[in-house]
Amino acid sequence: MTLVVVLGACDATMATDITSADTPASTQTPTAQFIHPGVMHTADDLARIKAHLAQQPWADGYLALKNDHYSSLTYQTRGGHCAKVVRDTPAQCINEFNDDANAAYQQALMWALSDDPRYASKAIAILHAWSSTLTSIEGHDAPLAAGLNGFKFAAAAELLRYTDAGWSAPDIAATETMFRQVFYPVIKDFAPYANGNWDSSCMKAMMAMGVFTNDWGLFNRSLDYYYNGPSDGALTNYVINTFGETQESGRDQAHTQLGIGNLAEVAEVAWAQGFDLYAAHDNRLLAGFEYVASYNLGNEVQFVPTVDTTGKYRHNAISDLQRGAFRPIYAMAYNHYARRKDLSAPYTQQVAAKLQPEGRTPYADNTGFGTLLFTQDAIHVLDPRGTGAAPTGFAVCSNEGGTCQVTEGTGLVAYGARGVWHYKNVGLGGSVSCSNATFSDPLVGVAKTCSVQQ
Repeated sequence: MTLVVVLGACDATMATDITSADTPASTQTPTAQFIHPGVMHTADDLARIKAHLAQQPWADGYLALKNDHYSSLTYQTRGGHCAKVVRDTPAQCINEFNDDANAAYQQALMWALSDDPRYASKAIAILHAWSSTLTSIEGHDAPLAAGLNGFKFAAAAELLRYTDAGWSAPDIAATETMFRQVFYPVIKDFAPYANGNWDSSCMKAMMAMGVFTNDWGLFNRSLDYYYNGPSDGALTNYVINTFGETQESGRDQAHTQLGIGNLAEVAEVAWAQGFDLYAAHDNRLLAGFEYVASYNLGNEVQFVPTVDTTGKYRHNAISDLQRGAFRPIYAMAYNHYARRKDLSAPYTQQVAAKLQPEGRTPYADNTGFGTLLFTQDAIHVLDPRGTGAAPTGFAVCSNEGGTCQVTEGTGLVAYGARGVWHYKNVGLGGSVSCSNATFSDPLVGVAKTCSVQQ
């Protein structure tokens, strides 16, 4: 199997057939380039995993993936008859949707790790079953259906498209069209009326679809929302303070883990493309993981009564609902912070060890299988994206206190210094004040710049 890196930011199947006015136009001839594969798993990631498959704990993690029902070569595609998915009461085709999203992702992973083309064929058939029939995603919980399942479908599609999987150009184009015309309209406005795990479900699907379709417009909208979104799913609206309490900590521990797991998946996709969202707001996501892990391990934690951005969800005490029912989201975060960054994450480490080897999450919520997919064999500290006056691939447009005019590139503006950056999707033709008031302060007491992605 050959891993393919696409060097152009646009390719022949990019969205030239967009018909929805609600779908953002693709950036015109940007020079910024996506890394492929680049949704959760890069070529280097896959090579690292394959090199360790006969060693522990990767070997047990691989068995957990291989022996899962959705990874079986006997799995039968459930889609192909569902023009509409409804996540509501009454439901319609949502179980088929969940099952096939899990299977598409896991079969694509098995192909990438085993080089057995039967897994690739199975994953391709699942995507074809949905891209050839699905016309709408509806119901009260439609953003969750489109976000959670869309992320897994996009991760599968990315692995298949950018390896020698034998996926035909017409089928690839049909999958792109499905993402743009069926999934994107459901997630385009995120979910500002709901608990934060809804927003982050939309964010991760939008970012993954952006990578798959080589569309910086989609990618940058998600990246911007992670930093600057006004509702519950944005990083500092979800992990609401520096000691790590989350917006849903007073609701229950299952949704809390879904929320931080979603945010980690957004950060992992961005990391593959060179953006360190894990470090945003002084490693705020790490504080969230440590807080949630500590409480669910049985420790007492500080809790501040809170009300969310909608004013609907008020919590006066932390919830013990599902306390200790750990979800397989911890290995990803632990290995980033402790292995890539050499930061302390003791409670996250304890849970990752407790769950080893991580398996699948309930429904189609998070990717799971983190022991296999994210375990690093040694601490390998990686530098942030650019340590000078601008991130790698960006050009300075203003010093702090000035105004950045966005006349070229993808429309994404970085603000910061010394490898610490906050981002805002300004758009071509726009302008933005280069200030802490606009971006918040990524590095206190240091003069900063604004720069535009080229």
